[in-house]
Amino acid sequence: MGMFAHWIVRIRSLAGWIVAWFRSQAKQRRRSLEGELKEALTETAWHRKKEIAAEIRGDLQELEEKYGVFSDSAKIIREMRETHNATH
Repeated sequence: MGMFAHWIVRIRSLAGWIVAWFRSQAKQRRRSLEGELKEALTETAWHRKKEIAAEIRGDLQELEEKYGVFSDSAKIIREMRETHNATH
């Protein structure tokens, strides 16, 4: 399946208080338990992805401060390919 395909996931042996808490949240928001769990998982995943992106940006900034701004290597690679293709 592709990266954005939908999956059916089963979670076993989840503590009762966790299920009860999500049930109460779902009831307050007029959603199903499944809908509440989907929302919580999705929100958590997006939050973590944003954290990782911020960490990567920070790492890049540190590298650029230490070594300068990196050039776009696409132009160099394209020139190398064209030179290689022209000679072969």
